[in-house]
Amino acid sequence: MSENGFLSFLSIDYGTIILVLINTFILFLVIKHFLFGRVNKIIEERQADVRKTYEEADKSMAHAKELETNYNELLSSAKDESAEIVKNATKKAQVRSDEIITNAKTEAGSIISRANEEIAHEKQRAMSEMKNEISSIAMMMAEKIIQKEISQKDHEALINDFIENVGDDAWQQK
Repeated sequence: MSENGFLSFLSIDYGTIILVLINTFILFLVIKHFLFGRVNKIIEERQADVRKTYEEADKSMAHAKELETNYNELLSSAKDESAEIVKNATKKAQVRSDEIITNAKTEAGSIISRANEEIAHEKQRAMSEMKNEISSIAMMMAEKIIQKEISQKDHEALINDFIENVGDDAWQQK
C-alpha cells in the first residue's frame, strides 16, 4: 500500500459522517419511540411502588406510635387504678380492723362486767352461807352457854362478838 492509499483510508468523508449521524438520529428516534416509553413506564411504576411502600411504612409507623401512646396511657391508668384499689383496700382493712378492735373491747368489757357481777353474787352467796354457818355455830354455843346458865346479856354479847370476829377472820383469810 502506498502512502497515498493509507492516507485515503484515514481521510474524512463528510458525506459518511452525515449519513452516520442521520442513521444514529433515526435509530435514537426508533429506540425512543419503542423502548424509552416502555422503560420510562416501568421506571415510573417502580417509583410509584416505592412511593406507595414508603407511604404504607409511614402509615404503619404512625399507627404503631398511636398504639404505643394508647398502650402507655392504658398502662398509666392501670397503675393509677391499681394504686387506688390498694388505697381503698387499705382503708377498708383499717376500718374493719377498727371495728374488730371496738367489738373486742366491747365484748371484753361485757365479759369483765359479767365476771364482776358473778364475783359480787358469789361473794354475797358466800357471805350468806357464812352467816348461816356462823348463826348455826352461835346457836350451838348458845345452847352450851345456856346449859351453863349465863345471863342473857352476857349471852348476846358473846354471840355478837363471835359473829364480828369470825366474819372478819373469814374474809381476811380469803
